[in-house]
Amino acid sequence: MQWFLKLDKPLRQYLLVTFNYWNFTITDGALRMLVVLYFYQLGYSPLNIALLFLFYEIFGVVTNLVGGWLGAKVGLNRTMNIGLGLQIAALLLLTVPSDWLSIAWVMMAQALSGIAKDLNKMSAKSAIKTLIPGDQQGKLYHWVAVLTGSKNALKGAGFFLGGFLLSTLGFQFALLTMAMVLSLVFVASIVFLEKDLGKAKSKPKFSQIFSSSGPVNILSAARLFLFASRDVWFVVALPIYLASIFDWSHSVVGAFIATWVILYGIVQGFAPRITAYFSAGAIPNGKSALLWCCLLASVTGILALGVQLGWQVQWVIGVGLLIFGAIFAINSSLHSYLIISYAKEDGVSLDVGFYYMANAMGRLVGTVLSGWVYQEAGFAACLWIAFGFLLLTSIISLKLPVQKADTNIQIAE
Repeated sequence: MQWFLKLDKPLRQYLLVTFNYWNFTITDGALRMLVVLYFYQLGYSPLNIALLFLFYEIFGVVTNLVGGWLGAKVGLNRTMNIGLGLQIAALLLLTVPSDWLSIAWVMMAQALSGIAKDLNKMSAKSAIKTLIPGDQQGKLYHWVAVLTGSKNALKGAGFFLGGFLLSTLGFQFALLTMAMVLSLVFVASIVFLEKDLGKAKSKPKFSQIFSSSGPVNILSAARLFLFASRDVWFVVALPIYLASIFDWSHSVVGAFIATWVILYGIVQGFAPRITAYFSAGAIPNGKSALLWCCLLASVTGILALGVQLGWQVQWVIGVGLLIFGAIFAINSSLHSYLIISYAKEDGVSLDVGFYYMANAMGRLVGTVLSGWVYQEAGFAACLWIAFGFLLLTSIISLKLPVQKADTNIQIAE
């Protein structure tokens, strides 16, 4: 503990925020995998499983919109801790006897989890802006990439953990174990996280929840379709496809998706190095986001065609989705840096909250379509819709600002 207290205050707070975010993310990934596999095991249709996450995504939209204002008003430490508390409550709500687990009950628990996830994420991402001077854009990009990449790697670990715990402990005991661990993190967060972190100097008005920044609005629209393109095949369609068509066990499905998300997170963490290599070290801008999105759209179109024509489908899905994940990770990391860069200094969570509202809206659209389209038309159709969404993302990205950066990325930081 002494070594931690001797660290510089910004670094100490960054580590606290990251540790908090990591632990939350593991439970969030595990909970999603538990719900998908457990209710598929109970005989729920793909569309009904998608509907279990409907309130999770709807309340995520609302939470990001209002949560950004709330974070600027009361401080990011409070919004982060509220998110932890709500996640614990959501986990405990699902530990009731299986006879009580109606669709309405699960949707209510998922609503709490959706609020919790987006309060926690918005708080963590916004906090970085307050800890790094505005003239250190390379360092900002690096820290955002590390936080985002590590989070997604751990979310992948959560997917594996969910499948593993379902096979070993069962649904209720798995949830109870996660709630106990997260309770310890909750107590540590209350004790050590800085008071008034990210609190705006001027009291923001509620009307400011809608961004007045052109670049933020354009990036938010691009983010919506980017994440809809992932979740339309990933959230419901992929786990059920692997379990039903390939006859994979819960643990194997969880392990495959976990591996995908872990590698996705690792690539996100190295995104500054990758983009610097292809741009001669320049800090990314709107043109960077456009080029990487066009590449992702091309890969998705090839992947959709391969699945539709039945070309060695297991290899196409296994290898193709890994390539998709790597390029998607760079796109996501670029967006995560750009929103922090575009956001205003005072009350940063207002712009970040609006942006992640669009992110949640994309997840909502993708989640509902994932269950419905897969049920009606199959996995290839989900991938073709993803391709269409990426074309829209590319068109929107044409309007992103293209600044001529005066500085380069400091990879060594």
